[in-house]
Amino acid sequence: MDISYSLSKNEKNIIERDLSFDMARDFEISNALIVEDKRKEYPERRFQALGFIGDRLYMLVFTPRNSKVHVISLRKANSREIKRYEQKNQRRHNE
Repeated sequence: MDISYSLSKNEKNIIERDLSFDMARDFEISNALIVEDKRKEYPERRFQALGFIGDRLYMLVFTPRNSKVHVISLRKANSREIKRYEQKNQRRHNE
């Protein structure tokens, strides 16, 4: 996946979460659960995606920019998000 990101936000994410935005290149977006983030008015459309990098579920917040996925945030999914992902995937398989 083609990505871009702010170097300063990436450095902050590495310090706070021990995760580099470079990991987002391996994010399995084709199987991700993606919703538009409408909690606030953002200058660009913003999306939250729950999907896998390797064996672990992550929350990727991004905006499409110049044919790339511009990473805003990347973190491990919490237990509530894991449950939501599992429930949504169960529904997909039952359809």
